[in-house]
Amino acid sequence: MVTKKRVKITETVLRDGHQSIAATRMQTSQMLPVLEALDEIGYHSLECWGGATFDASMRFLNENPWERLRILKKHIKKTPLQMLLRGQNILGYKHYADDVVYEFINRAVDNGIDIIRVFDALNDTRNLEKSIQVAKNAKVHVQGAFVYTISPIHTTDNFLHVAKELVEMGVDSLCIKDMSGLLAPFDAYDLVKALKENFDLPLAIHTHSTCGLGSMAYLKAVEAGVDIIDTALSPFALSTSQPATESMIMSFENTPYDTGISEKSLLKLADYFKQVKKDLAEEFKLNMESQINPAVREYQIPGGMLTNLYNQLKEQGAADRFDEVLAEMPNVRKDLGYPPLVTPTSQITGSMAALNVLFGRYKIVPNEVKEIVRGNYGRVPGEITDEFRKMIIGDEPVIDHRPADDIAPEIEKAKQELAAKGFPDSPMEDVLSYVLFPEVALQFFEKRKTNK
Repeated sequence: MVTKKRVKITETVLRDGHQSIAATRMQTSQMLPVLEALDEIGYHSLECWGGATFDASMRFLNENPWERLRILKKHIKKTPLQMLLRGQNILGYKHYADDVVYEFINRAVDNGIDIIRVFDALNDTRNLEKSIQVAKNAKVHVQGAFVYTISPIHTTDNFLHVAKELVEMGVDSLCIKDMSGLLAPFDAYDLVKALKENFDLPLAIHTHSTCGLGSMAYLKAVEAGVDIIDTALSPFALSTSQPATESMIMSFENTPYDTGISEKSLLKLADYFKQVKKDLAEEFKLNMESQINPAVREYQIPGGMLTNLYNQLKEQGAADRFDEVLAEMPNVRKDLGYPPLVTPTSQITGSMAALNVLFGRYKIVPNEVKEIVRGNYGRVPGEITDEFRKMIIGDEPVIDHRPADDIAPEIEKAKQELAAKGFPDSPMEDVLSYVLFPEVALQFFEKRKTNK
C-alpha cells in the first residue's frame, strides 16, 4: 500500500523557465500582471531570482535586479520566494571574498528571499561553508543542492557523501540538481530512495527535459519518496527547461501523491505566458523551437550552452567542426578530473574543447583551465594526473585548502572604486552588483543616472 504523500511544486517560470527557453529575457513588467494569481495557486515556492537573472537584468533589460526582487515580494505575500545561489561564486563566474558572500545573502533576505538553494559546480562543500552559515544566521531556509552528473566516479555513494556533508553543515533540505537533464527514471528512483533512507530531511529534485527524460524521472522520484519537484508552466517548459507544471499536476491527480493544485487554476496563467513567450521571441529575435536532444546525455552540455558554443564556432568560421568539439568535451572533462558541467565549469570545458579542435590539444590554454588545475575553483571530483598538471601549469603549486581563504575582502575596495567613478555613497545593493559584474553594473548605473 502506498502511503499518502502530497507532492509539492516549486514553480520556475519566473527564473529557470525563461532562463532556459528565452535566454533570461523576461522583464519584470511582464511578470507583474500575474503575480497575485501565481501567489494563489498553492505552490511550495516560486523560484524567481538568482541564476542568470541578476546579470541579464542589467545587461539586456536595463533593470535593477534588486528592484525586481522588491517588486515580487510586494505582490507575492503567501508563497515563499526562492533563489539559486552558486555558493562562493554567488551569481558570478569566480569565487568572491567572504565579506561579499555575507553582504549578498543578507541583502537578498532583506529584500524578500525566503529560500536559498545553494550549490557548488564541483560539489566541493568547502565552497558552500560560508554561504550556508550566513544564510542560516539570516534565518532563511537553506536548501543544499548537489550537482548530478554521470561519470565513472559519480556513483550513488559519491552523491550520498556530498549530501552527508551538506546535512552536517546544517541545511534545512536537500536537492538533486540535474542541470542537463541527464537523470534517467530508474536512476532517479534509486538515488531518491537512498537519500530518503539516509537523511531525514525534505528532498527536492530539479531536472530539465533536454534529453526527454525529465517527466519520467520525476514520476519515479515521486514513487521513491521525493518531496518537491521543480516544474515550469507549459509555455516555458520542456525542451531545455523543466517538465510542465500542468502535466505533472495531472499525472498525480487522484493518486496518493496528489499535489492539491487544480490544473484549471493554471489555464489563464498558461495563456498569459504564451503571449509573453511570443512577445519575447519577437522583441529579442529568439529561436524557441522545442528540441529534445538525447545526445546531451553523452556530451553532458547544458542546453543553453549548446547554442552558444555553436554560435561561437560560427563566428570563427568553424561551424563545420561543431561535432568535433562535442566529441572532444568528454576528453577534456576526464583530463580535468570529471567536473560536473554546470556554470562555470561547462563554459570552461567547452572553450577548452573548442581550442583543442581548432589549434591542437592544449596548444592554447585559457587561464580558467589553469585555475581548475591549480585548485583555485576547488577540489575536482576525480583525479588530475601529474603528467597533465605539469603540461598545464608546470611546477606551480596546487592548493589543498578552501580557495576563498586566499581572497582578500572586497567590499570596501569596491566602495572606493565606485566613488572614484562618480558613484559615491552607493547603497550596498549597488556595491554588490558592481563587485559581481563591474562593467555591466557601471553601464547600468550610467544609464540610470542619465534617465533620472
